[in-house]
Amino acid sequence: MKTMRTMKALVVEKPHHAVVKEIPYPVPGAGEVTIKVENVGICGTDFHIFEGEFISPYPIVPGHEFSGVIHEVGEGVKTFRPGDRVTADPSLFCGACEYCLTHRGNHCANWGALGNTVDGSMAEYVKVPIRNVVKIPESMSFEEAAFVEPMACVVHGMNRLALKAGDRVILFGAGAMGLQLVQSLARAGASELVVVDVSRRKLDMALELGATKGVLSGELRKEDYSGGFDAVVDVTGIPAVIEKEFDYVGPAGKFLQFGVTPPNAEIRISPFKLYQKDWTLIGSMAINHTFLPALNWVKEGRIRLQPLISKTIGLEEAVEFLAKPKDPDLFKVQIKL
Repeated sequence: MKTMRTMKALVVEKPHHAVVKEIPYPVPGAGEVTIKVENVGICGTDFHIFEGEFISPYPIVPGHEFSGVIHEVGEGVKTFRPGDRVTADPSLFCGACEYCLTHRGNHCANWGALGNTVDGSMAEYVKVPIRNVVKIPESMSFEEAAFVEPMACVVHGMNRLALKAGDRVILFGAGAMGLQLVQSLARAGASELVVVDVSRRKLDMALELGATKGVLSGELRKEDYSGGFDAVVDVTGIPAVIEKEFDYVGPAGKFLQFGVTPPNAEIRISPFKLYQKDWTLIGSMAINHTFLPALNWVKEGRIRLQPLISKTIGLEEAVEFLAKPKDPDLFKVQIKL
């Protein structure tokens, strides 16, 4: 009689209730591998899942930005072997629907994702289809490799924004995602790059990483930017803040909604201004076949990631971290398994 293998995992059993407990070990099927998790980044979406503000079922193991080592391979897997250092795209696109077949996989009719719709990586082990797994070089740390997924979201956002060289940009929200965007915007050709946040520490980091000016949100005055900007980027996900950001969109300007809001959030916008000022409103949902370009950016050191790790915690500590109010001075927090 076989003994069932188990592992330790953080499980969100229902909104506002998470525990660390033993659950079944994920045995890889055909075309799958099981990864021993090393590092997991805690994302804003994980907070939304904990708070019951996302599409996730319960119970669920969250975690979708991670790195680790191949622990076991399933039938037919020939490109990976135990011991390989890897990260993985959490996207579970069906590959057969209209959206997948027209390069819009992030709108897959059967959309799923590790840590969002099926159990993810806040666990000792996670099971992943081999088509999603990529090897990482020895020169890349597990900490950096756990940033490839959020960088893939940034790459998709940058592709959607289609920034032009010399564009003037204002970005709201200088957390870890915001600062990855700051670096990307600076490298993509932004001229003026103003960053707004409630934390002076975050603004100082933004200036170090490519912003031309950092402004505390309480000191921002629209009369100082009467001409507006070519691009306004929201990374806050806060509806009341988003409404005010439209004051900074200039003629023929673009507005990129990158931050995630609760599904029922609403904002007011002037349709006359939208018409009269030739505005373009852009959304950016997760990843759209952008994992490999993001891996290349990270691999070549084009984006500085190590300074964005505020602290590393254990799995048990993560339960309390998800439940308590967010520290406005924190950047990325990672779990070390």
